[in-house]
Amino acid sequence: MDLPLPIADAHAPFVLNRPARQEIPVVFASPHSGRAYPAAFLAAARLDPLALRQSEDGFVDELFAPAPAHGAPLLAATFPRAYCDPNRERWELDPEMFAEPLPPWVNSASARVGAGLGTIPRVVASGETIYRDKLSFAEARARVRDCWEPFHAALAGLIDDTRARFGSCLLIDCHSMPAPQALSARRADFVLGDAHGTTCDPAIVRLVEQVLSGLGYRVRRNDPYSGGYITRHYGRPRENTHALQIEIARDLYMREQRMERLPEFARLQRDIEYLMTALERSASTTNAG
Repeated sequence: MDLPLPIADAHAPFVLNRPARQEIPVVFASPHSGRAYPAAFLAAARLDPLALRQSEDGFVDELFAPAPAHGAPLLAATFPRAYCDPNRERWELDPEMFAEPLPPWVNSASARVGAGLGTIPRVVASGETIYRDKLSFAEARARVRDCWEPFHAALAGLIDDTRARFGSCLLIDCHSMPAPQALSARRADFVLGDAHGTTCDPAIVRLVEQVLSGLGYRVRRNDPYSGGYITRHYGRPRENTHALQIEIARDLYMREQRMERLPEFARLQRDIEYLMTALERSASTTNAG
């Protein structure tokens, strides 16, 4: 079974895999697949490592690992979502988690904070409380400085560089989603989120939808995931920056409760690579035109 290992404080907050030469105006990002757990965090948590890992988008960085071979960079967080969530605003914090009052400029009223899923989460995906004791604001500030800010600096830099070189950029924001709890629940294999048509060119969304549907997957748009902070913050079609969130059902490729890859993992990775090929061809056609 894959289990987290404590890491040194100096561990890099992300891994950036670049192609030898970027050939297409696409950037892939995996903000929730990090699985390097600081020892101090594990000691402060009331949950065991496997319970903490339920918040991960398990192995999504590996599913999208072929990106550089198709001329696009892949940025993946190494820190876990339960420790710091880069798919939130910089300062979405729950005041109930902290030993002292928070500064007035902190966003403590968002729906995400209310659910316990702020920049420093209070709970894991299953709803269980993470910490035994309250945290200091200094701890939150350190995590934002050491994790959130470097990740977003790298992502913004990739987008700016891509747009400067190609005139536009498509950000694919890569995530996974839990399997429906009830057998009667509506099922999707992929959910495409473009904030209801506001963050991405509709032609791009149609292309991704058609490719995945053609491979036999059930695809939905914006239900129940329409795009988080990353998609909404960076997706600015009027500025030639498009962002599309892709959610993949975990039971397609992993045993979610045990954090183990299924044998079907390899097939899904090949299908994602086929999608990358379609994006590569579309970009080449557009550039040629």
